[in-house]
Amino acid sequence: MIIYASTITNRLRYISDHIGKECYGKIFQITDNLEAFLSAASPKINYSKERITDEEIWIVPHPLLFETSITEQKIEVSQVNGRPCIFPTEGDLGFDILAASFYLLSRYEEYLPHDKDEHGRYSHKNSAAFKNGFLQRPLVNEWIDLLRSKLLERSPSLALPKKKFEFIPTYDIDEAWSFRNKPFMRSMGGKIRDLLKGDLKRVRARSRVLHGKVIDPYDSYDWMDELHHFVPHLKPRYFFHVAARNGKYDKNNLPGEREMRKLINRMVSRYDIGVHPSWQSGDHPGLLKQETMTLQRISARKINSSRQHFIRFWLPQSFRRLIEAGVTDDYSMGYGTVNGFRASTSTAFYWYDLEKEETTLLLLHPFCFMEANSFFEQKYTPEQALEEMIYYREVIRAVNGTMITIWHNTFLGTDPLFQGWREVYQKFVMGA
Repeated sequence: MIIYASTITNRLRYISDHIGKECYGKIFQITDNLEAFLSAASPKINYSKERITDEEIWIVPHPLLFETSITEQKIEVSQVNGRPCIFPTEGDLGFDILAASFYLLSRYEEYLPHDKDEHGRYSHKNSAAFKNGFLQRPLVNEWIDLLRSKLLERSPSLALPKKKFEFIPTYDIDEAWSFRNKPFMRSMGGKIRDLLKGDLKRVRARSRVLHGKVIDPYDSYDWMDELHHFVPHLKPRYFFHVAARNGKYDKNNLPGEREMRKLINRMVSRYDIGVHPSWQSGDHPGLLKQETMTLQRISARKINSSRQHFIRFWLPQSFRRLIEAGVTDDYSMGYGTVNGFRASTSTAFYWYDLEKEETTLLLLHPFCFMEANSFFEQKYTPEQALEEMIYYREVIRAVNGTMITIWHNTFLGTDPLFQGWREVYQKFVMGA
């Protein structure tokens, strides 16, 4: 497959490489040599303002991929074959699939001035996907399928391998236990708070757990192991919060505690694990590397994957820090306020540092569903959340993408607050 463009830029190389691998199984060849383009025997994509041959796929460029600045872009949404599209142009597709995909995957809009939420995060309400009603669609995958169909129209014998649908369950261990394995003073402080609130049910529950009469309500690890045993093809991944001290949003058992170390080592013997950088690490950059090293020491494993606690990150600073800490795979690409496709894709993609205008080796794995969003933000019942998960599974299956979900041990335990949630999760996993 060959692409002709009058000018070749880093942006064009990046997005053509991504789409080439997704559509064709390998990167597209790019040339600015017209003779080489005309003489090539392979299928052709012409990325220029004028049509060159009758056999090519002609895509009329939007200026975005030839720019080097970061400026406000006019987002116009049109419909092509029932799909919303941005950057409409002339040509065989009716829009610039390369520029449109680059805009969404690079998270271009997150580099522009924008409103932040209470945690200092980019608000989903700023995004083109939310404003134009396609946040719940893996639109870049849909566009790539459209390009595939156009290529097959031009070259029916063309072999275009398709990826298979994959489901990857992931878990964030933010608070390993509700009552157990906590320092005496912290445990007493919790008991006093419950008494002052008049929450006698919680006081009794704490006492029963600490006296060994019932299991801790957040201790769902045996239950998860059993679930994974019944669905052996799954490849679960656990992310551990290992901040050296607690804070308002960092409440996990500390990594120096014996039971916490035992839990980490239990999981690393069975599953892939990654670091779950604390809320406070967003304000104190040195903590990221410290927490990554802490998890490496406890697990005796190289830690190269991460997901930000509270999905709290900023571009480009957070991802640069991950690279400096030795992280190669990040699972934070989604919102901590609503479910959907933050980058409009269900496929892993390399992060493009828009300020430096370069492709990095940090691979981003987007998630589409987090149960905490359904519960706390969207106010869904367990049954509504199950319907939501099934919806995402089907739209991702339709584009042969990868579905990544986030669940917490807290929701999968026995806390009355989350009654019914682990049952719907089990139903979904058994059907995946």
